[in-house]
Amino acid sequence: MKHRWAMVIDMDRCTGCGACVVACVAENNTAVVGEEMAAQGRLMQWIRVVRYWRVEHGETRAVFVPTPCMQCENAPCEIVCPVYATYHDEDDNLNAMVYNRCIGTRYCANNCPYSVRVFNWFDYKWEKPLDEQLNPDLTTRSRGVMEKCTYCIQRIRRGKETALKEGRPVRDGEVLPACAQTCPPGAILFGDLNDPESAVSRIMKDLRRFRLMEHLGTEPRTVYLKRMRGPGR
Repeated sequence: MKHRWAMVIDMDRCTGCGACVVACVAENNTAVVGEEMAAQGRLMQWIRVVRYWRVEHGETRAVFVPTPCMQCENAPCEIVCPVYATYHDEDDNLNAMVYNRCIGTRYCANNCPYSVRVFNWFDYKWEKPLDEQLNPDLTTRSRGVMEKCTYCIQRIRRGKETALKEGRPVRDGEVLPACAQTCPPGAILFGDLNDPESAVSRIMKDLRRFRLMEHLGTEPRTVYLKRMRGPGR
């Protein structure tokens, strides 16, 4: 059975705590580069929480926008990769990555309007006992390759394998990326758009729904719900 995984981020619930960022780093064996590399713009995080300021009812309020890979249906990164390291997975409809095929041209990062791809500048090491924190379901990447959010593809495959063994379809809510599982206010929802009864399928009809830079025609499957306005909000 083919799937169309999608993510919905409710900006009305997001508090900008950064728990999603920490969970993503822990789940996907992403390196912590340190203050010096961060100052040079070489963060390795696959999701960032962007903060904007806006005036509402005479008060200045912060608006937080968690930004992972948009998983575009018409992904501009795929068409420029000379070695087909980034491609569209037909079974899960994901913008997938083959790390050992990537030669680090960074064409994909230059062509991504959302700036959600990061380049691995060094071979990062986890000294003992920190190496025990690594997720055994995922490899560590070497320098010279592009990295990005994969909707925690290892969790998606585990959920599909479990459902296959039990002879049933994947249940709604059975597959959760690390960011969605960890989000304290439940601002991140995840599910299969091919399941009409899934939570994400229903919430796609919400009038608050919008996509980042929708005018570009990339058809992202990471969508957002606008903040609600009102006194005291």
